[in-house]
Amino acid sequence: MAFTPSKDQKRRDREQKKIDKRFARETAKVEKLEAEKEAELVAAEEAIKQSEADAIAKEEADFEAELAAEAAEKT
Repeated sequence: MAFTPSKDQKRRDREQKKIDKRFARETAKVEKLEAEKEAELVAAEEAIKQSEADAIAKEEADFEAELAAEAAEKT
């Protein structure tokens, strides 16, 4: 004779499946939020690096313009 699970066992199995699915969804949400947060941090770091590079480039351009203006005054 084959073993058949009781109604209570089937109910517990269904409830456990629901719990497992809920846990998987919540875990996926947390991982997604962490990935978004990490992406935002990387984007912010890149923006800071770019702004620093832009500031250095502006200083160099201003210096070159001053040198050109001084050279033009001498001639």
